[in-house]
Amino acid sequence: MQLKEINQLKNEIENILNDNKALEIISIDLKDKTSIADYMIVASGNSSKHIQSLAELLVDKLKKMGINNCRLEGKNSNDWKLIDTMSIIVHIFHPEKRKFYDLEKMWSELIPEERLTI
Repeated sequence: MQLKEINQLKNEIENILNDNKALEIISIDLKDKTSIADYMIVASGNSSKHIQSLAELLVDKLKKMGINNCRLEGKNSNDWKLIDTMSIIVHIFHPEKRKFYDLEKMWSELIPEERLTI
């Protein structure tokens, strides 16, 4: 996937989350930090059902857009879901779990070059 397509996909994911009332949607550029993905998007849902429906809706819409290799992890969790599109990783948390893991802080900080590869 080209960078332009990845940026368009990131914007589309943010719009889907926003349109469906996800809270505090944050995008983190990972391109110079790791090879696992180009972006990480972190959002919150206001209940277990909201988190589940956001994740299912996002996977469904991504598949309709032709992103067939996306995976949903955390199916049995009530407070966290992960959608991996290969280029973009989306975390949807319950606000308390999000605060506990604080991925925004961890991934927003510059990582020393010797620790860059995962």
